[in-house]
Parts: sequence; structure tokens; C-alpha cells
Amino acid sequence: MSSQPGVEATDSDAEALPPPVTTTARLVLRELVAADAPFIRTLLNDPDWIRYIGDKGVHTDDDARGYLERGPIAMYARNGFGLYHVALRATGEAIGMCGLIKRDTLPDVDIGFAFLPAYRGHGHALESAAAVLAHGAAAHGLTRVVAIASPGNAPSLRLLERLGMTSEGLWPGSAPDDPLVLYARSLP
Repeated sequence: MSSQPGVEATDSDAEALPPPVTTTARLVLRELVAADAPFIRTLLNDPDWIRYIGDKGVHTDDDARGYLERGPIAMYARNGFGLYHVALRATGEAIGMCGLIKRDTLPDVDIGFAFLPAYRGHGHALESAAAVLAHGAAAHGLTRVVAIASPGNAPSLRLLERLGMTSEGLWPGSAPDDPLVLYARSLP
């Protein structure tokens, strides 16, 4: 599977990629790898990413590799989970990322997701997030998951509610000029 949008997968790509962490009817989720840098650069520079998540200073493929190494890849080594590459099962095309993040500033592991604009509004975020929550409970014994979102990010707030998460009010760790809403859900 290719890590870049619109690039066909080759046999050598498939051999170098980690196995799926989880799959759904339409999606394959796997750990991110350094070769995903071009896709990550594109995703992290999407205007909605910058608006709702923030500018991570990822402007080159080298920046993206650094982001991956210090973020998701380091988290896999530390916690056994992290943000995952989400691709269409039928084509292998990279469409977004979704996964679990352990932040020192939150009371529990949180779920995060981001998708390229062309893949929003088609149920991919809900499908991948539900799979990630099930994986977190089954593989990592998680019993509660939280999420933080900007109050102005209506699509993300709706998605969190569709996942069965409930608002616990403004997250006390957010900045007064940029408040975030804390959502939570117990897992079976």
C-alpha cells in the first residue's frame, strides 16, 4: 500500500509496511512509518488541521519524518499504540490518520483523528475511530478514553458524540484564548 495519496502501491512498498493493526469493511489501519512523510506533510498542512489542531511546523518531508519519529513512532515504542495510518482497503490510498495518544496533560488515553478533505463526510472517521476504540479495549485493556476538540469544530464534536462520548465541559488544561472541550467514554 502506498503512503502517498494517489500513488499506486508496489510489491516493495507492501513488504516494507507493518501489518495492519486493525481493519474495517473499507479501511486498513497500520502503524505510521518514516516512508509516510510525504502524506503526513500534506495532512498536517491542511488548513483545517492548522485551524483546529495547530501548525506543527511540518513543511518538508524531513520535518514530517521528524514528526513521525518523535510522535507516533516513539509512542508505539513507549505505549504499544499511537496514531495510525488510515488507507482505503480497496486501493491502499492514504486518506487520514486515527489512533490513541497518551498525553501527560490528560487523565486518560485520548483518541485523535484527521482526514484529507476529499475523505471527510463519508463515514471514514467514524469507522476508523470505532475500530480504534475496540482495538484499544481488546489489545491494550483500556477502560476509558477521552478526546479534546475545539468548540468550533462541529464535525469533530458530532463524531465524538456518535462514538458514544459525552462532554465533560471545557478542559481545564486548555488556554483561555483557545478553549478545548473534553469528551470521555468508558469502554467495555
